Amino acid sequence: MTSEPARLSTGIDGLDSILHGGLIEERSYMVRGPPGAGKTILGFHFLLAGVERGERVLFINLEEDLDDLKANAASLGFETDDVDFLDLSPSADVFTEDESYDVFPTAEVEQQPLTEEIVERVRAVEPERVVVDPLTQLRYLTSGEYQFRKQVVGFMRFLQDQGATVLFTTQETDAVPTDDLQFISDGAVAFDIGSDGQFVSVPKFRGSPTRSGQHTFRIDDAGMHVYPELQPSDYAAEYALEPLPTGVPEVDDLLHGGIERGTTTIISGPTGVGKTTLGTQFTSAAADRGERSVIYLFEENEDTFLARSEAVGIPVAEMVERGTLHVEEVDALEQSPQEFAESVRDEVATNGTSIVMVDGVAGYRLTLQGRESQTNKHLHALGKYLNNVGVATILVDETAEFHSDFRATSENISYLADNVVFLRHLELQGELTKAIGILKKRTSDFERTLRPYGITSDGIEVGEPLTDLRGIMTGTPEIRDQK
Repeated sequence: MTSEPARLSTGIDGLDSILHGGLIEERSYMVRGPPGAGKTILGFHFLLAGVERGERVLFINLEEDLDDLKANAASLGFETDDVDFLDLSPSADVFTEDESYDVFPTAEVEQQPLTEEIVERVRAVEPERVVVDPLTQLRYLTSGEYQFRKQVVGFMRFLQDQGATVLFTTQETDAVPTDDLQFISDGAVAFDIGSDGQFVSVPKFRGSPTRSGQHTFRIDDAGMHVYPELQPSDYAAEYALEPLPTGVPEVDDLLHGGIERGTTTIISGPTGVGKTTLGTQFTSAAADRGERSVIYLFEENEDTFLARSEAVGIPVAEMVERGTLHVEEVDALEQSPQEFAESVRDEVATNGTSIVMVDGVAGYRLTLQGRESQTNKHLHALGKYLNNVGVATILVDETAEFHSDFRATSENISYLADNVVFLRHLELQGELTKAIGILKKRTSDFERTLRPYGITSDGIEVGEPLTDLRGIMTGTPEIRDQK
């Protein structure tokens, strides 16, 4: 039985998760991406993770001014005092001193002294981790592409023979691609920045599988954060498939007791029909049982939500104060679906949350950064994860206006749900009223009638089944002929 190769942390938890623990020791890895993607930042994370372990680390700088490099690192909170630097970046002297060769020196003049300087420093430091930034600068010190690749292979072998694990960055242009370096390396980390977000992938990694999926990253004052694609199959918990009531007897009658733990419920209906209030009622009942819920607001600000809930008799302020409810307003385009899923996972794992409510699905699609074609997939993965750990998920989904034909959900997302509760505006004898019904419930039977639905200052009121009407789903029902 072969043993698992030793791993080195990249210094970024999310990236280590994608790499199943980190980089394999004494190998070389390429980091590619457009300018400003964070290649150098990853290099600092990698080196400082080594410093924390008491390792010797070396940063070989081939381009950026060393003072600027250190200042940029400090602005992100990186302490580089224990990092050895070999500064081989061009200085102003190249342009001012009278040399015996042109302003851009030839390979024959510069290559040998630079190589000797690298060898001398590596042997003096004996680093266990090395970052070369950017390796492609060496291209200009060789006489051709073949010679460059040969020098790179020799350089990487030399560093690995000294016991070092190497990260090297590349600069890619249309005229000078770097695909060949990916084949030379043992692995590659690729950054991609576009109008639909910031993505990271691992197209190559010798000796180990990596986590598949669409991963995202962000850079802030604390450096780089990577958010792997949520893999629901990685999580499981034992729980009882018991119903969670709303505390409104008539609604619970419709649901034959409530929604079950570990299921996903869509509450659908047109604007103003009371979807959020019904979802919040589930969290109120959970609070009465001493359980914690979280509501993510994608379409409403927190103050409005709190005031509106209090006005209809749901004591959300008290619930928040007691810690049985957490309300979080999600800012537009501030997170990717992967980052949002990570925050939900942290909430559940840290606080034992039993109900997660997303209000609403349309806002989720519009608010989170990412590729539009993938949003339902991300929402499905989030719901599946929550199901696996026994959390009840509530998705608030806005459908078409009340005067249109009935649709259970928007964008055909009913496949995401174990339960579908729909609310409907009705015009009845010249008056506007509302109705509630259950369209789908996988785990048990349910009442197959519609009931009048209203919201007062005392909360939700639901009446007796509407059995004497026809055409209810059209929004303009008629009294059934009693002959």
